[in-house]
Amino acid sequence: FATGNQLPAVLPKKAEYVMKDIRRMAKYCQVPLSLPKDILDTVVVKGSLPAMRFITAVDIAEPQFLEPVSRELWMRVWSRDEDIVQPESILAAAEKAGLPSGKSQELLKMSSSAEVKNRLKETTDEALKFGAFGVPCFVIQIDGKPQLFFGSDRVEVLGSFLGECY
Repeated sequence: FATGNQLPAVLPKKAEYVMKDIRRMAKYCQVPLSLPKDILDTVVVKGSLPAMRFITAVDIAEPQFLEPVSRELWMRVWSRDEDIVQPESILAAAEKAGLPSGKSQELLKMSSSAEVKNRLKETTDEALKFGAFGVPCFVIQIDGKPQLFFGSDRVEVLGSFLGECY
């Protein structure tokens, strides 16, 4: 909310469209999506800060697990309507992603450290500096200059800037 961007739910017609579009994109991309029953509670009230801090700790200490842990946390909330903020939920996701239990406990403790909090804040500030305002946002370097691309409908355009052909 640092950008002043508003949730689609603020505009009823946009909210209605976004919900349909999310389902269409999931089908098109063959992503197993099942929206949370109470999406506002999941996204706005609960949020994802504990999960983001845990992922940041994983990135610092065990980066080889960053993708599997991130994917499992995503699957929990967006495919199975499961919690991602309670410590036991985060640990369950880490275990399913293959992170050893002892290491998961260590990273969970680390996720409340100043190092992790500062790193997440710096990463967020960097995204805002590039102009990020929603998801998905991609920043790529073109001729040494950062370029922001917003929206899944811009992936092909992003690819063309990287020299990929579609």
